[in-house]
Amino acid sequence: MKRYLFSILLSGLFFTAYAQNNAADSGTFLIHKFAQHIGKETYHISKSVDVITYTADFKFVDRGSPVPFKAELKVTPKLDPLEFNIKGRFSRFSTINDKISIANGQAHVQVDDSAHDVKITAATFPVAGYAPVIGQQLLLQYWKKHHEPANIHTLPVGSVQIRRDGSDTLTYNDQPLILERYTIGGLIWGNEFVWTDKQGEVICIITNDAEFDKFEAVREAYESLLPKLIGKTATYSMRLFTKSASVSDKADKVIAIKGGTVYDVVNEKTISDAVVLIENGIIKKVGKSGEVSIPAGAKIIDATGKMIFPGLWDMHAHFEQAEWGPAYLAAGVTTVRDCGNEFDFINAIKEAIDGGKGIGPLILKAGIIDGKGNYSLGIIQADTKEEAIKEVDRYKDNGFVQIKIYSSIKPAIVKVICDEAHKLGLTVTGHIPNGMTLIAGVDSGMDMVNHVQYVYSIMKRNKDRSIDFNDSTSIAAIRFIKDHHVVIDPTLGVFEMSFRSTKDDITAIEPAFNTLPLSLQALLINFGMPPAQSEEYRPLYQSMVAIVKKLHDAGVTIVAGTDQGFPGFSVPRELELYVQAGLTPADAIQTATIIPARVMKLDKVTGSIEEGKQADLVIIDGDPLKNIRDIRNVTTVIKAGHIYEPMKLHQLVGFSK
Repeated sequence: MKRYLFSILLSGLFFTAYAQNNAADSGTFLIHKFAQHIGKETYHISKSVDVITYTADFKFVDRGSPVPFKAELKVTPKLDPLEFNIKGRFSRFSTINDKISIANGQAHVQVDDSAHDVKITAATFPVAGYAPVIGQQLLLQYWKKHHEPANIHTLPVGSVQIRRDGSDTLTYNDQPLILERYTIGGLIWGNEFVWTDKQGEVICIITNDAEFDKFEAVREAYESLLPKLIGKTATYSMRLFTKSASVSDKADKVIAIKGGTVYDVVNEKTISDAVVLIENGIIKKVGKSGEVSIPAGAKIIDATGKMIFPGLWDMHAHFEQAEWGPAYLAAGVTTVRDCGNEFDFINAIKEAIDGGKGIGPLILKAGIIDGKGNYSLGIIQADTKEEAIKEVDRYKDNGFVQIKIYSSIKPAIVKVICDEAHKLGLTVTGHIPNGMTLIAGVDSGMDMVNHVQYVYSIMKRNKDRSIDFNDSTSIAAIRFIKDHHVVIDPTLGVFEMSFRSTKDDITAIEPAFNTLPLSLQALLINFGMPPAQSEEYRPLYQSMVAIVKKLHDAGVTIVAGTDQGFPGFSVPRELELYVQAGLTPADAIQTATIIPARVMKLDKVTGSIEEGKQADLVIIDGDPLKNIRDIRNVTTVIKAGHIYEPMKLHQLVGFSK
């Protein structure tokens, strides 16, 4: 295509006669992840009498891995699509190869080696998801040109819903700049936000990429506006849920849960036929029916035949989009530790939830710090003592309770971060940086470690990648972790998905998989490895599972963390894996209730069902103490006295139940 356009420009006769019909244009979008500039998309436009051709050259480098693709989209002057071709990588772990042609009310769709024809009967447009960015601009312009239909069918599959969401006035070059704001649902899970100028050209898109990570694309000249728009996205996306008439966030002053069996996670005891009395979001009384008087006018919840547990915790969340809020609550998760996010985004998300303008769990913020380099993540980086102290202080001043160290931090800087954090009353968790071991990280001051892989890496490995637990090195590793009071969040579910065979039935891992939005199903179904490779790594994964039991038996503090996965459902899956490892269901439930509350120094106010504590509760249909999978059967969620119905929460974010 480039050679073709070049030859046209060289032809003086052609240029003279048809200059107006072949005028070329181009533009560049700068690509960001975690607000860090990691690449760009450059597009070119060529026009003839009947066809407008858009070509896009897209590439970013994410933690050292290039993600490039090329795309071409042809439309008529009325923006009706004719052809769409895209080929290359779509994430660090996935490729894309789609070809779509449309003529005479028929579309020929080819995805990789599979092809089929589709009859077009309504508004239809070809898309690939979060990119190319110029494709989203065309999609928006097509929507306007076709009288703003409520629904647009998308090829290869799916549909999108575009809504006008208002406008924003920002300061640009010391002048007011008015941008039109839109939401697009269906390209990714949930809603993405798009800002355009008055001419309809996209200025900024804030969305998620094929790895669930925050993805931003901003027209090159407007990059300075990105931090402001990131913060606005959090506020606007939360507002979409609170505007819904199907979910009320109004707390009842007095709530009485009666008839159910309360589980005391501290003493591992049950209270049958119990009453839990809640006043103004605080647990007032817990006792047997008949021993607790229920005030007149109280909101009564009948839990007969059900069990009542403390709200669950996810100690390794990445709250990348507002949709995680309802998804977490629907699964009974009332508290999460966000282990690294965009500074402006997570601050705005937490502020919205805490201020009653958003729906979601309590968020405990762990601020991420990485080092500079080709593999770094985000824009908060420190390579010197002065930079490290400045960033720790900044997080403390903005309400973060913990620091998360990431993989590119220089070993010498780890101690600086830990010393400053401890001086300010913060704890430190994170990855073990490149060039260090878990032992070195802990000796430098780390209090906690994310991911069981770092425990695995300091143990004696056999040729098949399994661990020799009887070797002195392995024994010493566990003893070191115990003696230094290191807290581990294993994130077994991440490794289960990474090492699974893509030929296996994913519903064995996630029984609710088919209730997920189609956009989520498409992302998750291909997570894993080819069967032969999966089998090769089986000993490694089985050893990771076994490590959790070894740590638990040695008295190491384990907290349940998921690192995303199936939104909300990943927490019960993590607990199921702990039971598979050999923990009792009661032990597993403690890792997601009272133990993380103790670790985060909040056990005096939450983490168990006790008088005087915050009313964070879940009502379960079944007995997870006998069958841990019953922890999924959430019928009612109460967070700080606010009552939520899981089905309505799931419907808010596109789940089918």
